Amino acid sequence: GLVIDGQTLNIIFQGGLEQKFLALTQHCRSVLCCRSTPLQKSMVVKLVRRQLRVMTLSIGDGANDVSMIQAADVGIGISGQEGMQAVMASDFAISRFKHLKKLLLVHGHWCYARLAKMVIYFFYKNVCYVNLLFWYQFFCGFSGSSMIGYWQMIFFNLFFTSVPPLLFGILDKDVSAETLLGLPELYKNGQ
Repeated sequence: GLVIDGQTLNIIFQGGLEQKFLALTQHCRSVLCCRSTPLQKSMVVKLVRRQLRVMTLSIGDGANDVSMIQAADVGIGISGQEGMQAVMASDFAISRFKHLKKLLLVHGHWCYARLAKMVIYFFYKNVCYVNLLFWYQFFCGFSGSSMIGYWQMIFFNLFFTSVPPLLFGILDKDVSAETLLGLPELYKNGQ
C-alpha cells in the first residue's frame, strides 16, 4: 500500500508529476491519503479513474470525504462520530469498517450473479414477447393489430417483469456466505 500526505500531493499536482505518481500507484494494492484536503482526495480518485481506466472505490467517514466518495465509481460511507454526510453521499453505508469484507465478498458476489441472470432473463422475456407479436403480423397481413388485448399485454409484461426480480433478489444465493468469506477468490471467478 501507499500512504501519502497532503503536502506531497500538492507537490505532485503542481509539479506535473501525475504520471510518475500513477506509475507508483500501479504497483500498490491500495492508496491511503492522510492529512489531505477534500479536493486533493477527489483529484486522486479522478486521476486514477481517468488515466488508468479502472474502477475506483472510495471509503470515507466524514464531511471531508464527500467529494472523494462522489468522484469514485463506488462510494462507501461509514457512519460514525463525524456525522452522516459521508453516508448520505455514498452508494453503500456500513456502520463499521469491519463490515466492508462482507459487503464486497458476499453481497458483491450475490449481486453480480443476480444481475447476470436477470439480464439473460429479460432478453429471453422480450424475445418471447416480441416473437409472439411478430409472427401474428404474418397472419393478419401486417395490419398492426394485436392478437391479445391491451390490458392482457400490460399484465403479461408486469407479471414477468416484477415477480422474477423479487424472487431472485430474495431466494437466489448460489454460494453460502460462509463459503464466500472463506474463499475470496470466488468473487473473481464470477466475473
